[in-house]
Amino acid sequence: MTHPSSLPELRARYGERYRWLLLLSVMIGTMASIMSSTIINVAVPGMSLHFDLGQERAQWVSSGFMVAMTVSMLTTPWLLARYGYRRTYSGTMVLLLAGGVVGGLADHFSLVLAARVAEGLAAGVVQPIPAIIIMRAFEPHEQGRASGIFGMGVVLAPALGPSIGGVLVDWFGWRSIFFMVVPFCVVSLWLAQRFVPTSAPRGQAAGQGADTLDWPGLLLASVGTLCFLNSLVQFHVGFSWPALALMGMSIVTLLGFWRRQQRLGQGQAQGGNTPLLNPVLFTHRTFAMSSIVAFIYGMALFGSTYLLPVFMQLGLSLSPSYVGTTLLPAGFVLATTIALAGRLADRHPTRLLVSIGLTLLAASFALMVTLQADTAIVWLVAWAILGRIGLGFILPSLNLGAMRGIDATLIPQGSSAINFLRILGGAVGVSVCGIFLEWRLAVHGASLTQGSSSPERLAAFHESFLLLAAICALALLAAWKLNAQSAHRRE
Repeated sequence: MTHPSSLPELRARYGERYRWLLLLSVMIGTMASIMSSTIINVAVPGMSLHFDLGQERAQWVSSGFMVAMTVSMLTTPWLLARYGYRRTYSGTMVLLLAGGVVGGLADHFSLVLAARVAEGLAAGVVQPIPAIIIMRAFEPHEQGRASGIFGMGVVLAPALGPSIGGVLVDWFGWRSIFFMVVPFCVVSLWLAQRFVPTSAPRGQAAGQGADTLDWPGLLLASVGTLCFLNSLVQFHVGFSWPALALMGMSIVTLLGFWRRQQRLGQGQAQGGNTPLLNPVLFTHRTFAMSSIVAFIYGMALFGSTYLLPVFMQLGLSLSPSYVGTTLLPAGFVLATTIALAGRLADRHPTRLLVSIGLTLLAASFALMVTLQADTAIVWLVAWAILGRIGLGFILPSLNLGAMRGIDATLIPQGSSAINFLRILGGAVGVSVCGIFLEWRLAVHGASLTQGSSSPERLAAFHESFLLLAAICALALLAAWKLNAQSAHRRE
């Protein structure tokens, strides 16, 4: 007997539980992709020693992954239309699996870098898929709950990954970090063959009506993103001509990309190719405001992920192992909050939940100013937990709020666009926090290379946290413009 492969056949075979089995299938693969993006930092010191890398070359392990992940998100809608859910998702898992194996066995740094780029490509394509599936497979009154359960599983990956990775590096060396994604990929491939449909997002057969991929647009987006991220790295050193030249090139190429998307969007009505980033999406007020929130939220989230561990080690003089242990409770609280907030998202306006989350996140950053070297550690844990509660309110609501109200045919591109802007905002946030911290350190006459912390160093960190609080307050202005109530039909 042939195994069912179309969405109606799978629903008939597995009944009401099918949509949850489908969500589980894509959740495990997404967890693997997110884990691969966060856990590598634990392996960088050992890898640098093995390959005799300087800081600049070692940085490419992270930045190569980031560029590949950011740009490949734009190709998800086309891949789903051309190859369908199952082949696209399975292909990303095979690529992620290959990247893990090659990276773990590589004897040359160029192979390690190629493996990281492959993992980044896979992670970028797979991350918009769960939101698309939730909007397709679940009724509107279940979408928040599904997003919460999915988010709870996904956030545990970066919360637990570094701790588990540290143990693996101590026991088996840096190569074990690459192999960590292998079992997740194998399980997700098995689940995909059983539960992920072969059809494309609109229900038609894969390849039916699929356009040609916009390769010139993809090239412009890749060059623009690469130049943009590298210019931010250069600005860490100072305002130099290479940094300004890279920023100028990124602006020119990204503007060229946007103009091309506008032309393709206008020509689509006459049967032309589909743009990678459809400008029509941004004519919907809710989606446009959600995009602004996603970008600024990405700045605050990734900026704090960079700033908080550095503050704990170099500002409060805590050991690296103590930092990881201290942040673990906040990770578990985040997972629990997401599950709860997902249920609330089915019954309460998006703008209310997102605004509550941003307020709590801003308060968490502002309260970091109260921490001194002699402050009890319980207050650090409390403020970190407060911020993670805020994140838990935002995560399930933001994607749903963006997708509800746009045309069903635009959901794949909408999910890709929101994820693209969030990750791009994250890259900006990390660099902005680094540049701002270095500026404030210079103003206070302090540095991070001194043997011990000082009041001047703490003042610079405190001002950096206030910057993150101000960024969250800025996002609040856009969040309150989100529609109070919206709904989306399932197809």
